[in-house]
Amino acid sequence: MRSSLRLDAVLVQAVIAGALSFSHLHDLAQAAGQSGWKAWAYPVSVDLLLVASWHRLRTLRNTDAPRQAAWIWFAVALAASLGANVATAGLLDLADVPDWLRILVAGWPALAFLGGTLLAHSPVPTPQQNEPAPVPDKADEEEPDQPDRPPASELSEPAQPEPEAIAPATAAPALPAVPSVPPALIAHARKLADSHQAATGHAIDRDTLRSRLGVPAPMADAIAAQLA
Repeated sequence: MRSSLRLDAVLVQAVIAGALSFSHLHDLAQAAGQSGWKAWAYPVSVDLLLVASWHRLRTLRNTDAPRQAAWIWFAVALAASLGANVATAGLLDLADVPDWLRILVAGWPALAFLGGTLLAHSPVPTPQQNEPAPVPDKADEEEPDQPDRPPASELSEPAQPEPEAIAPATAAPALPAVPSVPPALIAHARKLADSHQAATGHAIDRDTLRSRLGVPAPMADAIAAQLA
């Protein structure tokens, strides 16, 4: 209930102030030699320039664009409105208006048209003009649930390690065979190593390479040996 009463009071105050200012501008224009409909057009022109400059200031509020022009035209319209209010308060003889005031009143339409045109047709920058963030390489994205793997069309199934031959009890234990690595897997591993080198400045280690490729430790050793 209080907010509605406060809003009504503000509207009533705005209507009273606008009507008084409108009447003072009309009386001043009429005293300066502008009769008939021309005297009524002057307060409309002043108020429109005041509203246009204030709207321009609100539009540029969230941008980095200069606001000096909008503030200048707002000051010009406000000075015209306040000047008419003061001049018609008994400080100026409306029956004998000085020549300089007649010149100002006669030149106001051109000045108001220039200000309104500049305010209405000046480009308005967007609130945010930041450059789009670069899209990260898919090879740099680490997914904890799924390790990076090369495309299925380029990666053939890796060959399984050859089974160790059963040696006699008296023979020396045979060394484990080195698993063969497909060329496509080597190429993908090299891309991962280059991306890791560019991002961290250090060469990729075996454990990181193994987690990124999702391959067994022997095969990771074989790939690391070929990348060295």
